[in-house]
Amino acid sequence: MSERCPWCGTDPIYVAYHDEEWGVPARDETRLFEMLCLEGQQAGLSWITVLKKRDRYRERFFGFDVDRVARIREAGIESRLQDAGLIRHRGKLTAIVENARAVRAMRAQGESFEGYLWSFVGGEPIVNRPRTMAEVPPVTPEATAMSKDLKKRGFRFVGPTTCYAFMQACGMVNDHLMPCPRWRELGGA
Repeated sequence: MSERCPWCGTDPIYVAYHDEEWGVPARDETRLFEMLCLEGQQAGLSWITVLKKRDRYRERFFGFDVDRVARIREAGIESRLQDAGLIRHRGKLTAIVENARAVRAMRAQGESFEGYLWSFVGGEPIVNRPRTMAEVPPVTPEATAMSKDLKKRGFRFVGPTTCYAFMQACGMVNDHLMPCPRWRELGGA
């Protein structure tokens, strides 16, 4: 792929993520939950660090099955804190469990997690037209609103920058650079 977005560099894991996943609209609860939690794991780290550990997160967090994750207790957190395949940060690991419980609370109120998240972009991807990385913002008003509301609902590690990275990753926003073929493939025109 010529002129791919420069942020992914040449690491095969990063390139595959860029070419196959990043920016593809996700509307599945499990995928959205996984990506929101993984973006929170990134806080203070590089995304490649999280990508390299993603398979282990999937193993230890039941494929990000919300109901199973919500049942993890303190002993389960302690066990995961000993796992070098994860980012061993108590707050981040606990946040995954608390976020699962927050999704379940939404369900109990009759809310769709997918519908709720996509409501911040009016239900359809926002297609931006960046030509350079300097034109891609680190945060937007939509991400700030999402962060504020998620926090009110008990979600953790969901700051505005994390929420915007999540929105980009899950295709709520198309921030591929215009010269990148993925920009057009994902709805840029």
